Amino acid sequence: MEKELTETEQLDAGMRNIIEEARVILPGVQALFGFQTIAVFSDRFAELAYYAKACHAVGLIMVIVSVAMVMTPAIYYRTCHGHATRSMVSLSSTMIRGALAPLAIGLALDMFTVIHVVTVGMPEHMMLSVAAALGTLALLTSLWFILPRQARALVRRERTVTRQPG
Repeated sequence: MEKELTETEQLDAGMRNIIEEARVILPGVQALFGFQTIAVFSDRFAELAYYAKACHAVGLIMVIVSVAMVMTPAIYYRTCHGHATRSMVSLSSTMIRGALAPLAIGLALDMFTVIHVVTVGMPEHMMLSVAAALGTLALLTSLWFILPRQARALVRRERTVTRQPG
């Protein structure tokens, strides 16, 4: 027979799951930050138009915001000596989900910059750069926000149907 977990044990387990999610996300975001940082030392970066450099800089800022949001739950948990509260779990979960928005924006802006460099000299190069950025943002928004929201709604509907007497 499985023992029932106390609320404290459930909160601690939930917090550990959130921190584990952050550990999975963080290396990728940090690698992205490294590549973004290295790009400014390239000779071609100096040749970019001001607006492309600005897009890259804003993308870099968005990735830093994302890193900060992903790292916050572990620091928060540690400062409370490994004792999770309901508000801590809620805030930490929000931080992890929320970190995806600036990450998506940063990736979209980087896509703009990369496509801008790749298509220089083509007549429609600005249009392609903007389309690539918007397409990236649409894809990430769909996969990271819309799809999970629809899945949650489906689960709620299934639970409601299951609970109704027959």
